Amino acid sequence: MAERFDNLVEGLTEEQAMAVILADPDTLERPVDKYMAATRLGASSTEESLEVLIKASELDPEHLYNRITRRKAIDALGRRKSTKALPSLFRTLTCSDEAAVINSVEAITKIGAPLTETDQEKLLGALEGEDIQKRAVIQAFCRLGVSGVIDSIRPLAEDCNPLVAGAARAYLSKVTVQSKGLDVLIPQLVDPIAGRRRSAVIDLGDAGDVSRLEALVTAPVSMSLRARSAFQLVDPDKKCQIPDRYTELITQLLQDNPQQLKLRQEWICAVEPTEIENNLQHRDEARQYGGASSLMAMALPERLILIDDIKEKLWSDYVTHYYLTAVVSLQGLGERSELIRLALAETIPQYTKSRIAAAWGCLRLGLVDQKPLLEELSANAFWLPLKWSCQQVLKQMS
Repeated sequence: MAERFDNLVEGLTEEQAMAVILADPDTLERPVDKYMAATRLGASSTEESLEVLIKASELDPEHLYNRITRRKAIDALGRRKSTKALPSLFRTLTCSDEAAVINSVEAITKIGAPLTETDQEKLLGALEGEDIQKRAVIQAFCRLGVSGVIDSIRPLAEDCNPLVAGAARAYLSKVTVQSKGLDVLIPQLVDPIAGRRRSAVIDLGDAGDVSRLEALVTAPVSMSLRARSAFQLVDPDKKCQIPDRYTELITQLLQDNPQQLKLRQEWICAVEPTEIENNLQHRDEARQYGGASSLMAMALPERLILIDDIKEKLWSDYVTHYYLTAVVSLQGLGERSELIRLALAETIPQYTKSRIAAAWGCLRLGLVDQKPLLEELSANAFWLPLKWSCQQVLKQMS
C-alpha cells in the first residue's frame, strides 16, 4: 500500500510535486522525483492535484522515468478514489505495459464505482494478458461483485496456474455463494512456494466464506496479510465490530504465535543464534516464523542475550523488529518490556504490525502506564486490526 511510504515524501509539498511530475525527466537533476511526486499527490485532496495525476497517468511510456511515473500515478489515482480518473484508467487497459494495466485494474477496483456493460467488456479484454494480469482482472470482478461475467471466469477455475485458478474460485464462491471450490486452497496454505501460500490467503479473504477462518489463522503467511483477509470475512463493513463467535480466532491470529502455525519442518531452524538470525531475515515468512519459533525454544538466559544482540544489529529492520516484539510479548519477557514500550510508540507505518504485538504485550506484562497510548490507538488507529487489538487489550486490562 502506498500509505506505508508516505513518510518518504513528507518533505515534498503538493506544489513541488505538481511542478515536477509532468516535467521532462531529462531536464531534472533527480528524475526519481517524478515518481516520488506521484506518491505525494496520492495523499493530496485538491482537484488541481487530481487533474495533474490524471495527466501523469497518460505520460508517454517510452522514457523509463515517465513509464515508472505513469505506473505510480495510476496507483495514486486508485488511492484518491475519484470517478473522474476512470476514463483514463480504462484507456490504460489496452496498453502494452503490463504493470500499468495491473495498476489500472487495481485502481478501478479501489474506486469501486459500478461498472457499465461497456466497462465490463473493457475489463474482460484485459483477461487476455499474462497470468499475473489475468489474476488481477478476476480479483477486480470478485471485489466489485460483478456477477455477469461468470461464463468468462468459470473455465479459469481449472487453470494450470494456481494463482489464476484460486482467484477464479474465489470469484465463483463470492458471486454464487457456493464455496466447495475453495477446498483446494486449504492445502495451498502450506505450499512450499511462498507466493502460492500468500495468494491462497488473499483468495480465501475475497471468497467471503467465513468457515475458512480457522485455516487462515494457522497459515504460515505474514500476519498482516492474514489479518486483512480475516477482517474481510468477519468485519466486511469495516466497523471494527467482530461477532463474539470469532473473537478467539481473531485474537489468536493477531497475537501470532509461530508455535501455533502449521510450519513444515524444513522451515524451522536449529536452536542456534546464527541460524535464528538468518531465518528472521529470510524473504519467506514461513522461515521467519521458523526462526522466531526456535528463538522461543531457547533457554531463557541465551534467549535474552540473543534478543539483545539482534536488536543491536537489526532493530531498524521492520521485519526483525516485529518478531522480536512478538517474542517478548508472547513469552511475557518482563526483562525486555522496554521493547514493548518502544514498539507501541513507533508511528512509521511499516511498524504497524509491531504495534499490534506490543499492544498484546502490554496486557501480558501489565504495562498499565501505556493505557493513554492504547486508548488513543483504540479510537484513532487507521488499520482495523491495530484498533481492535487495542480495544480488546483495554477491555481486558479493566
